[in-house]
Amino acid sequence: MTTQWVRARVLSPEGPEELTWIDDALVGLEDGRFAHVGPYDGRPVHMDVRPGVLMPGFVDAHVHFPQTRIIGSASGPLLAWLEKSTFPEEARFEDAAHAAEVSREFADRLTRAGTTLSMVYSSVHPDACFALLDTFAERGLRTIAGPVLMDEHCPEALKLPASEALPALERLVERWHGHDGRIQLAVVPRFALSCSAELMRAAGELAKAHGLWVTTHLSETVAECQVATERFGAPDYLTVYDDLGLVHERSVYAHCIHLSEREWDRMAEAGAVVAHCPDSNDFLGSGGMPIAEALRRGVPVSVGTDVAAGRTFQVPRILSSAYDNGLRTGHPLSLAQLLWLGTRGGALALGHDQVGQIAVGKEADMVLVDVPWWAADAEGVLSSVFFDHDRPLPRCVWVRGQVVAGEPEEGW
Repeated sequence: MTTQWVRARVLSPEGPEELTWIDDALVGLEDGRFAHVGPYDGRPVHMDVRPGVLMPGFVDAHVHFPQTRIIGSASGPLLAWLEKSTFPEEARFEDAAHAAEVSREFADRLTRAGTTLSMVYSSVHPDACFALLDTFAERGLRTIAGPVLMDEHCPEALKLPASEALPALERLVERWHGHDGRIQLAVVPRFALSCSAELMRAAGELAKAHGLWVTTHLSETVAECQVATERFGAPDYLTVYDDLGLVHERSVYAHCIHLSEREWDRMAEAGAVVAHCPDSNDFLGSGGMPIAEALRRGVPVSVGTDVAAGRTFQVPRILSSAYDNGLRTGHPLSLAQLLWLGTRGGALALGHDQVGQIAVGKEADMVLVDVPWWAADAEGVLSSVFFDHDRPLPRCVWVRGQVVAGEPEEGW
């Protein structure tokens, strides 16, 4: 088996506060995995990408495929934005040709930004989700995705009863779940405001039967919380989902801004995951997620771009927003913590132990970034990657050692 040898600078997380930094590294790639990572030892290499820096690929734990073309539609707050911008755009995905076209745009933008693992919300239309997964499979990308479920209190064009939505989801599971070890299906109730109790309960049972992830929105705005608790007669928002079997170690909740102490305790007890979406929280004026509440309880935290309420596909820009949010909420995050949230920590939160680090035995999902010459150490590199918003996109992006975006150098 041939080993591809690469000489580069390497920066990778070891833990939430620990970094591996090798200023002149030798990286061996073999069968889609890292076979060697260490200081350069003088041997010939197939490629020398210095002064570029190899980092793990980024993890986006919350992104909406059918909102690709409405980034920047500033019609918030949340519920007004959904009615004015989101729902009309998502209705267009009934057209299979439109869905296929946007799936290619979405994949292009996601991978060029350096994202190598994503948790994706599709539209309610099963064929649109099929188009998305087909595009990802063709390009060798890694994702957890599913069509959103909605059956009430939403536009008629986007209502799909459980009797249609769940059999269609099962067909997607049969075709795509586990495909090439890179594609998984998820159960995605949009949120309690647009789903009946019957739909959510049945969706939770389907997820349990097939071992699927569940993901939805939770406590994004005060108005949303009020509607959900009143409609379901629950003491708090999380209880709505908990009573329907949707709160467990394979559930990912986006936003989590206005949770009570009891809800945070229950999240920790269940092992549920937070997808922290600070940019969209700012854009729609939803509030700041108290990240300290999650971290001190050991709740797994990932980050999400939340395109299109989020204004970028670039996870480093989201990590910059997470830094700002930490300052505002009284819990500053270190550079190492930010890298962890956007790479290894996010991957572990989504059940992907095999990625998120440049380390022997891990699958070679990575990005090559160019930084200024004066970024001569780990702190300098991360400061540039996270906070220099004029920095170019990654030069190259790999999944399992195969280039999925960009070019490392001519002839590779």
